[in-house]
Amino acid sequence: MTLQECYAALGGNYKDVLSRLQMEKLVSKFVLKFLSDGSYDLLCRSLEEKNYEEAFRAAHTIKGVCQNLGFDRLSSSSSALCESLRNGYTPESDALAEQTKADYQITVDAIRAYQEALGG
Repeated sequence: MTLQECYAALGGNYKDVLSRLQMEKLVSKFVLKFLSDGSYDLLCRSLEEKNYEEAFRAAHTIKGVCQNLGFDRLSSSSSALCESLRNGYTPESDALAEQTKADYQITVDAIRAYQEALGG
């Protein structure tokens, strides 16, 4: 799998991120680093503990990282979750959290496939 194919699989905008970072090697480096970011684990733990202030911060971090990396699908769902949690829990937060989790899984599956194609 190429980096462009990875972006297609995760619902991202490869051209946009490449225009900002200028080098595919740099894009690849940051895409692979996404796998070690702890924001998603923090989001899940915070939601489970009903710590909505911390969940908001985690969703906000995910949204920002995804915007910078051109991960449009996950950026969109985490942004919606972030806004629903901005002032605490709302009835729509559960559905938005589930969508964010599904989009996160799509994203990491694509990145792991890309990582495997690189040989590691």
